Amino acid sequence: MKKIVTILGARPQFIKAAAVSRAAKNFPVKEVIVHTGQHFDANMSDIFFKQMNVPRPDYHLEINNLSHGAMTGRMLEEIEKVLQIEKPDIVLVYGDTNSTLAGALAAKKLNIQVAHVEAGLRSFNMDMPEEINRILTDRISDFLFCPTKTALKNLKKEGFEGFDNQVHLVGDVMFDAALFYEKQSDKISKIIQQLNIKKNEFILCTVHRQENTDDPDRLISIINALNEISKATQIILPLHPRTKKILKELGLTLSFEPINPLGYFDIIQLLKNCLLVMTDSGGMQKEASFFKKYCITLRDETEWVELVEGKANYLAGAETEKIIHNFLMLKEKPFLGISNLYGDGNASDRILSILK
Repeated sequence: MKKIVTILGARPQFIKAAAVSRAAKNFPVKEVIVHTGQHFDANMSDIFFKQMNVPRPDYHLEINNLSHGAMTGRMLEEIEKVLQIEKPDIVLVYGDTNSTLAGALAAKKLNIQVAHVEAGLRSFNMDMPEEINRILTDRISDFLFCPTKTALKNLKKEGFEGFDNQVHLVGDVMFDAALFYEKQSDKISKIIQQLNIKKNEFILCTVHRQENTDDPDRLISIINALNEISKATQIILPLHPRTKKILKELGLTLSFEPINPLGYFDIIQLLKNCLLVMTDSGGMQKEASFFKKYCITLRDETEWVELVEGKANYLAGAETEKIIHNFLMLKEKPFLGISNLYGDGNASDRILSILK
């Protein structure tokens, strides 16, 4: 039986891991889950470990609130200790966080095989810490699992066909999770009733990415756009703790009341029932398309270029007028639809079949 150590640290990684862990029950593998603590809160813990039926982490490293270098270094040190105890066949990492890179580095230095889920994504912006993490993790991984044809093309352009690894187009495990958990969300979540909102009459918005929150000019421009749009359409903004802290420090005021961070099932309900999505999150750009909603992305570029090319996603950056323009253009526009970008909902099974 193969032993797999899974490294997790952020909300989107838990969604992806939920899909793979569920599928793993049908395969001869033993999974050991390591939670680095990079993004930890009680709500995330309750939702992902209880409602989503994901095994609780075997190890919780509690590493957070540090600089990029310090955080990655601490994770590398602590993950190495876990791997020396567990002696896995494979280390499985997801996405592009510091936890992803630290897990891959720790495994590779111990001559343990690395499997990277969401390989090949590129925003082509080297100022983003996530871009650096993606590129380095891809280069040292033994198994590269691409969610889209675009990701596969990126790796081919970078010469991965000549490297000693396996590259596979498998589909997107987040799409697996959305399909599976949508029905459970319908039964469990009461967020629509709690917020007293109506279908297609509100915008779901999230703002948390460092490039926006750590740049006062960008954050001010985004808040100005949201305040203006909120005069016409209700905005539901689950406010990230770090964003909340920075808004207070800068003395920025929202003209509408944000809400506390939410679990995955509540987010699914908001995605299904919103008018459109505005976000700087990589994962939510995809999730919007899963539920046939337009997305206005509050970034200058995206790793999900196929959504932009398919006119499901509109890049607005942090420009107040551009954000408002896209909202006015899309608010009454029927979603024209894109299909088969992220597979058929069986990416997790494909990954485990290959690793088996």
